[in-house]
Amino acid sequence: MNASSASLSGAGRAPAYRRLIGFTAALTLALIMLGAWVRLTDAGLGCPDWPGCYGKLTPTQAKSDIARAVVEQGGEHGPVSMGKAWREMAHRYVASGLGLLIIAIAVMGWRARRRLDQSPVLPIALVGVVIMQGLFGMWTVTLLLKPAVVTLHLAGGMLTFALLIWLWQRQQPRWSAVDERALARLQLLARGALALVALQILLGGWTSTNYAALACTDLPRCQGRWWPEMNFEDAFHVFRELGRTDNGEFLPAQALTAIHLMHRLGAICVSAWLGLLAWRVMKVPGTRGFGLALLLMLATQFSLGLSNVWFSLPIAVAVAHTGGAAVLLALVVVLNFRVAQARLTH
Repeated sequence: MNASSASLSGAGRAPAYRRLIGFTAALTLALIMLGAWVRLTDAGLGCPDWPGCYGKLTPTQAKSDIARAVVEQGGEHGPVSMGKAWREMAHRYVASGLGLLIIAIAVMGWRARRRLDQSPVLPIALVGVVIMQGLFGMWTVTLLLKPAVVTLHLAGGMLTFALLIWLWQRQQPRWSAVDERALARLQLLARGALALVALQILLGGWTSTNYAALACTDLPRCQGRWWPEMNFEDAFHVFRELGRTDNGEFLPAQALTAIHLMHRLGAICVSAWLGLLAWRVMKVPGTRGFGLALLLMLATQFSLGLSNVWFSLPIAVAVAHTGGAAVLLALVVVLNFRVAQARLTH
């Protein structure tokens, strides 16, 4: 077995290292959902500077500045309030802690690279990803919630989570009693699933950051039609301000409709592909349980998406929908890891 296959098999695992990666992955999932909560409660500009809150470490220390901003905006319905400031800063505190944990993972991975027989490239790359995430977090505030920046910030969080899941899988033993030859034949389906889930997450982020989740409030049609009037040019123009076209005019409702409907169509495509993949995984001896888990998570995520429309985007459901996307991504990443592992030996 060469070094690559050894790392994929999880040979030489260190329990402390494995636990640290697992905890960091779980914290990343929590941070993704916390970020969704901040966005959905319009708290992204609760502290309009970065990294502190009006130059202070906590909103309590910035109490007078926040009170002045509340008066200037005419009440707490605006972007600034004490509650919104605390939500935004809580997100920053957790993100900072996550960054320190990823640095610790990189240091441990480098020091134990020979004992683990694993390349330290991935844990070191994670440090670069989390630095980029910090920059996107700053730009999210300083560029006043530009949709492209906010969407990329979400994508960066999902990428961090996916890489941690892959790294965590490298520390795990091989699946037992699995027909690895049959599993290896699922490579094309598994890779396609990963690409489709990633694209759907981007579409979901674009829908959320443009506040297009309720552009269509009926099901299964949209605005009483199967194909309503849409404006794709403005909908998917990346470099523009929130709620504006590239010319600075207000974003038309038809653009929001286009964003929403493309996310719906994406959900149908992802469901069809992942449904087929889950069925094929269930047919592989030894992986029936994983296939069922994938199918159950897919059904749950699809139901959450429908519930967002049916119940007019309740915050708890919308946050769960974001978390569900991350869990679905994790399952697809795990499957791709195991398929790659099987292909190395067969």
